[in-house]
Amino acid sequence: MSKTSFNELLEAGVHFGHLKRKWNPAMAPYIFMERNGIHIIDLQKTEAKLNEACSALKQIAKSGRKILFVATKKQAKDIVSEKVKPTQMPYVTERWPGGMLTNFPTIRRAVKKMSTIDKMETDGTMKNLAKREKLQITRQRAKLEKMLGSISDMTRLPAAMFIVDVSKEHIAVREAKRLNIPLFGIVDTNSDPSLIDFPIPANDDASKSISLLMDIVTASIQEGLNERKMEKEKEGPAKENKKGGKKPNADVKKTSARKEEAPVVEVKAEEAKTEEVKVEEPKTEEVKAEAKKETKE
Repeated sequence: MSKTSFNELLEAGVHFGHLKRKWNPAMAPYIFMERNGIHIIDLQKTEAKLNEACSALKQIAKSGRKILFVATKKQAKDIVSEKVKPTQMPYVTERWPGGMLTNFPTIRRAVKKMSTIDKMETDGTMKNLAKREKLQITRQRAKLEKMLGSISDMTRLPAAMFIVDVSKEHIAVREAKRLNIPLFGIVDTNSDPSLIDFPIPANDDASKSISLLMDIVTASIQEGLNERKMEKEKEGPAKENKKGGKKPNADVKKTSARKEEAPVVEVKAEEAKTEEVKVEEPKTEEVKAEAKKETKE
């Protein structure tokens, strides 16, 4: 959860919006006032929406699913990559590769290509290639690393996406919407908050504002990951105790069950024997009758 005070948001310049002429009317509920032709964002609503988004992100992280961060603008990409790396969540800070979500198998093939090139280097097959081929492969590897290196561990579609500039990353938003992936995002006064499931009304241009918001978001994700780790550690010894405790109880139950069932089984066996004898008697009489007939003939 967010532990940031109203003053911290104010100092970071989270409340500064865009010029009045650039605004999106859908942002009207989040605008506090206008000053010198610039819209001022209502920080109380920002704080409430930030807490809501953080609690949802924490639960996603706690469940062990991935959250994809998208920030390709200059002032945001370095901040996002720096803050997100410790959480081991995937992120895109270079150009958004079109069809990354809607055509995910193709992206996975490109990631696998990176691993095959790495194998070629370790196996020594690269040494046998010509200089020109080596250069082409190394260039291709560098390009793939730049574009897809941060998502190499993402084996499936993300459970959610966090976008820094909604209007700039409109292609990513469209793809996520098409696949019904929940969207979290920093929404400025020139953006449409209706496209985002968990909008955070804030300044998405100032590096101070982005840095503060990313600190809060990543802290809540890390909290969720830590809780997941603690739960797993608790479950481990609990399972061992259950396994250890069940065996003696089971043996006692089995022995008691055998003692109780033993006489019942014996009685049944005796009954079965008597039934067998009764069935065999008519058979012997029939055999005798047949033998007498044969002797008379």
